[in-house]
Amino acid sequence: MLSVHAIDASVRQHLGSVHALDCNRIPRVLLRDRLTERLKEMGAAPDYQRLAVEVLGIRNAPPDLARRLVSQALVVEDRRDVWQRVGERVTARAPDRPGVYVLRDDAGRALYVGKSNNVRRRLRAHFAKRRWPRVKAALARAVDAEWVEVGSELEALLREAALIAELAPPVNVQIGPPALDTRAIPASLVQDVIVVVPSTAPDSAELVVARADGGWMIERARRDGTDLRVQRLMRFFRSSSGKAMSPLAPIVFSWLAQRGASASRLSPHDASSSRVLRARLTSLLRDERVFAERIVVR
Repeated sequence: MLSVHAIDASVRQHLGSVHALDCNRIPRVLLRDRLTERLKEMGAAPDYQRLAVEVLGIRNAPPDLARRLVSQALVVEDRRDVWQRVGERVTARAPDRPGVYVLRDDAGRALYVGKSNNVRRRLRAHFAKRRWPRVKAALARAVDAEWVEVGSELEALLREAALIAELAPPVNVQIGPPALDTRAIPASLVQDVIVVVPSTAPDSAELVVARADGGWMIERARRDGTDLRVQRLMRFFRSSSGKAMSPLAPIVFSWLAQRGASASRLSPHDASSSRVLRARLTSLLRDERVFAERIVVR
């Protein structure tokens, strides 16, 4: 029997018809059973064209195609049941909060990276029964999911892009690192910046740090300022491009130009010393108005 991942275009097209027909004519739970029963009745020399007509509702299929349609229908039905069980298990433990998630196959390989304002709801949509007939072959191999919760839209955008660049999941559309020349970003925003956004930890904030040359990082800091690593921040701004991490700063600048226009930020170069930078960041972190961002994660 062929693997579900080896379905050619013609077979996939016909199987799509099988699912459409069987919604109206054949109860889904009976399709595999009916095929198995009829194969047993036919013995050692099954008539696949007849099976295609009587069970799958597909007429005029050549003998070889009819055989492949029957074989793949059995595989697809088996895999669909597994898919639904995976979905039930994954969504049962997924958080109903904003986050970035990764779908993986049984070898641990990343298949898809996504983000959502409600991870559980998004994963439930991924594994919805109605989506199975159109699910991509690679995504059909998903057996597990992992996620990281986020406190802001900007963090979600960056973590999603970083994971896509790192893992190169086959289901995501790979577009490479974001470029400034493809985004409508005012030149005044393309500069070294520290953006303060909410964190999932109630006593902390996330410092999204971006350089004009593309470098970026996310640093967590307590809202009372006691664990601020100011020297680390200053070293980051003094370093050059070419780091191992993808140059995702254009995402920060683009977000600041649009939905993040009112986000709290400061320029590290406006501070004359590390002491002044620490004082300004501490004051910002203690201001409740900093954490009024509304999370919008698509």
